[in-house]
Amino acid sequence: MYHINSGAPRPPSSAIPASADYTVSPFPPIRYYTYPEPPIVEVPPAPPRPRRRVRGFGRLLWWALMLTVWGGLAIALVLLWFTWDMPRPSSAVGSLRRPSLVLTDQTGRSFTHFGDLSGSILTLQTVPATLPEALVAVEDRRFWQHGGLDLIGMARAVVVDLVSGRVVQGGSTLTQQVAKTLFLSNARTLRRKVQELLLTLWLTHHFTPSEILEIYLNRVYLGAGAWGMDAAAQTYFGIPAAQLNLWQSAMLAGLPRAPSRFNPLADPEAATARTKEVLAAMVRSGDITQAQSDAAASAISFAPRAVGGDYWFASWAAQQAGPLIPADTDSKLATTFDPRLQAAAQADLAALLAGPGAAANAHQGAVVVMDAATGAVRALVGGSEAGHSFFNRAVLARRQPGSSFKPFVWLGALMQGMHPDDTVLDAPIHIGNWHPGDYEHHFRGPVSLSTGLALSLNTVSVRLMIKAGGPLVVAGIARQLGVMDPLPNDMTLALGSGSVGLLEMTGAYATFFNGGRRVTPHGITALTADGHDLVPPPPAAEPVISPELAGEMRQMLGAVVAYGTGTAAAIPGYFVGGKTGTTQESRDVWFIGGVDGRIIGIWIGNDDNSPMSKDTAGGTLPATLFRQIALAVTQP
Repeated sequence: MYHINSGAPRPPSSAIPASADYTVSPFPPIRYYTYPEPPIVEVPPAPPRPRRRVRGFGRLLWWALMLTVWGGLAIALVLLWFTWDMPRPSSAVGSLRRPSLVLTDQTGRSFTHFGDLSGSILTLQTVPATLPEALVAVEDRRFWQHGGLDLIGMARAVVVDLVSGRVVQGGSTLTQQVAKTLFLSNARTLRRKVQELLLTLWLTHHFTPSEILEIYLNRVYLGAGAWGMDAAAQTYFGIPAAQLNLWQSAMLAGLPRAPSRFNPLADPEAATARTKEVLAAMVRSGDITQAQSDAAASAISFAPRAVGGDYWFASWAAQQAGPLIPADTDSKLATTFDPRLQAAAQADLAALLAGPGAAANAHQGAVVVMDAATGAVRALVGGSEAGHSFFNRAVLARRQPGSSFKPFVWLGALMQGMHPDDTVLDAPIHIGNWHPGDYEHHFRGPVSLSTGLALSLNTVSVRLMIKAGGPLVVAGIARQLGVMDPLPNDMTLALGSGSVGLLEMTGAYATFFNGGRRVTPHGITALTADGHDLVPPPPAAEPVISPELAGEMRQMLGAVVAYGTGTAAAIPGYFVGGKTGTTQESRDVWFIGGVDGRIIGIWIGNDDNSPMSKDTAGGTLPATLFRQIALAVTQP
């Protein structure tokens, strides 16, 4: 056996001493061998493996399959999100009966209704050709060419809107409007728009263009609670849709864009202007000639019709509820209406204008009766019955209030620490080139705030506006109490130079008689359909000034009736407070005041802004009418 140590070198023999004593090993001596290191052989790198094209193509197919599967799943989820609450189209189209809107008074008793309860369904064969022609001309000129979605019209609308920097044109087709009217709300959301597109495609697939147009004729909302062309023709002209002439067809065709603004009951001038726009569109579409358009435009006339006692309130309430009324079911509108007060206000106004008003060249008027505590409107008269005009002056007219605006100036002075017994100077005052004076053309020197308001002294009002902080501050106070119309930023505001509405002014006066709370004038308490309430409860009165300030204002308004310009409004045994208002040349006369928990606002004047007789003032015709209506208010 040999032991090979290839690591350590063999020791030389000279390194072993001669005298060393050692024992001879029975084993052979160890021999050491040294092996040479093996040569380093360089191995060349392995050549690259060829790419397997078949395997790479398979991976591409795999990814394509995965993208298809997951992409399809994502699209399905998105569509599910858009359509999970979408109604069934067939169920909505199945019934074309126009719904009714029944209005109930403050006791729950029905007093009028809108809608056609028994009318027949319109077809293209039962209406004049001018009606569908007008609709297509103004709403969707390419209706008979596109397939429900007008891509050209959409692109054109986008370009026009981008150039104008605002929304000027819309790309919505008649079919899209039918989809929205039948199935959807007016919410401006992405989900509703996608649903509209999907339902438009469904309608295009299931109905012909003629059938879609007929659905539109029967289901579109046209204002004043009227659903469908036949109901609108009955409401606005007193005739069925089959008897419409050219300009009447054009007027109805122009209503869908803004039914609450363009209908002749709300604004005859706006309705006339819109009708002329539709006639011009019909000329551009080649449906009529320019001569026919001119003749129809000159024939526009809203025939006199007697206005019922409940019309003014009912139309106002229906206009407010219009956007919320469902298109596919009968609805009930609960209101704050008091038929007794309405009848009294309507009759008293008509009698006044027929007698003393006619003698004073006063031919129109408006009345609002409202609860001071809540803002609930109990009666609303928008004009003289003898005028046969549907323009609601109590809601829509904007006229100068004259001195009836002064209570906001006096309130501003109280907010600065003054009191009703404090004195202020009634003397000449100059604001630049403006020299305000009083009706009597003489001055009283120092007077109390109560006397200044009672006698409606102009120079006192100007000085108190300066004390209050100027016109911007006083305008802000009026806005705080509910007068939202723009007001002038100059000292003439102290004399009531702005233009305001009677309904808002009456609501603002309620603050002086209810302890300092701002109310929102309202006529609706509930709108129900299929057992669901569709409107929120009326807004609660909100404190805006302290009860102490409200009490001082009420006290000074009482002085106006006790010994000032409003004595004709006094009622023995009752506290009556209010303020008169008379504008330059007696073009507008006002009286707004409170009695027995109610606020009564009155305006008298002429639609053409012509002056009344010189002796006509807020303390004459309006104060007298206030007293007559107040007597009905105070009766049980």
